[in-house]
Amino acid sequence: MTSSSSPSQDTQRLAHAYPEGLRADALMEEDVAWSHEIDGERDGDQFDRSERAALRRVVGLSTELEDVTEVEYRQLRLERVVLVGVWTTGTAQDADNSLAELAALAETAGALVLDGVIQRRDKPDAATYIGSGKAAELRDVVIETGADTVICDGELSPGQLIQLEDVVKVKVIDRTALILDIFAQHAKSREGKAQVALAQMQYMLPRLRGWGQSLSRQMGGGRGGLATRGPGETKIETDRRRIREKMAKMRREIADMKTGREIKRQERRRNKVPSVAIAGYTNAGKSSLLNRLTGAGVLVENALFATLDPTVRRAETPSGRLHTLVDTVGFVRHLPHHLVEAFRSTMEEVGDSDLILHVVDGSHPVPEEQLAAVREVIRDVGATDVPEIVVINKADAADPLVLQRLLRVEKRSIAVSARTGQGIEELLALIDDELPRPSVEVDALVPYTHGKLVARAHTEGEVISEEHTAEGTLLKVRVHDELAADLAPYAPVSAA
Repeated sequence: MTSSSSPSQDTQRLAHAYPEGLRADALMEEDVAWSHEIDGERDGDQFDRSERAALRRVVGLSTELEDVTEVEYRQLRLERVVLVGVWTTGTAQDADNSLAELAALAETAGALVLDGVIQRRDKPDAATYIGSGKAAELRDVVIETGADTVICDGELSPGQLIQLEDVVKVKVIDRTALILDIFAQHAKSREGKAQVALAQMQYMLPRLRGWGQSLSRQMGGGRGGLATRGPGETKIETDRRRIREKMAKMRREIADMKTGREIKRQERRRNKVPSVAIAGYTNAGKSSLLNRLTGAGVLVENALFATLDPTVRRAETPSGRLHTLVDTVGFVRHLPHHLVEAFRSTMEEVGDSDLILHVVDGSHPVPEEQLAAVREVIRDVGATDVPEIVVINKADAADPLVLQRLLRVEKRSIAVSARTGQGIEELLALIDDELPRPSVEVDALVPYTHGKLVARAHTEGEVISEEHTAEGTLLKVRVHDELAADLAPYAPVSAA
């Protein structure tokens, strides 16, 4: 038997849990505003931020005959949404946190959250997600708040979407559609846009609907005959066929783009450059950490999925070893499988890396859930064998007891703050220790006429000692097999 709570009771409980004026992003992120004085040095030049916030006027587009002397400014009307969640497992606090994350996603997509209700059930209703009685009560909440959209905290089947819309009489979307919308807004590169478009088509294909003419039959498929014979496919079937053709074309384009990235990856492998991948929950501070470590200047914003395209930057350990840092797309609980499949080629950067920096938001109410969600996606892309360092970010805003708990549970972990620089030096030293080291130790006396070998020893290996003598440069290095073979002819006589 299922138990339920009324929308008014759920509203009172959510209002009690989250005081008035507290935005959803404050629940997911430290309550600190970005400022040029504090964060400018860390994050570098961020042209994307100004482009997203600015309204640039283009001269010469007006078709009016007279000059415009007065302009009426209108504020863009945001979609007004009501959130709906089904609490099936876990505690009431877990359900509240899930709905708070949905509110943060909705605000990132540009919606105005008016209310949120939770229905306690053993499992979602097969027809209307929350049951017919609660759907009628939800309709009253929609009328009372004046909302024009309902967002469900889960992936709804096509039948659930249709039947719930029939009851509430406003647009209904689910968590998957919301995340896809955010990705569509933030994708900037050609590959990112193609991956998002493929995921959207995969999601929409089983959810196409037909009205009126869309359900009528076209004329048949006979060879001749004035009116042809027999009914042909419906308009909606034609749409589905065209979407499948576009999806096949999009997959081919993404495969071609993957080739270019694979060539760059092979070049790094050929030069024996270790790779470090930064993975983690969305809004955990991955881009801020990349900026702090390399000065990359990647966009940093208090929003979910602010950056989607992977960024590769060159970095150097305190001992002088070169490596690359890759900032990957952020993850989230119940990440739609459409996105996992579409972004698989991008997420392969994690599987091909030598070390994973798993960034978690230390100021989040339940950081353990973030760790579990990210590790689930890492398993999906086959990167479970890659060594992992858990980087607990936002240590300056985190609860000390939470930090102590995470550091105790996660054996290979470190607490840092990309905002203040706390723990960054210790993290660099830890990366230096964890990166794979060359396997062969070589002593060589390299003539000055072969300085290129000395340069390769510095870039591709680990120099233990270096001394300049009359005969040449005396090196003691750890290198890979190929470079060891090139240095073998120059082994000093004493060592032989």
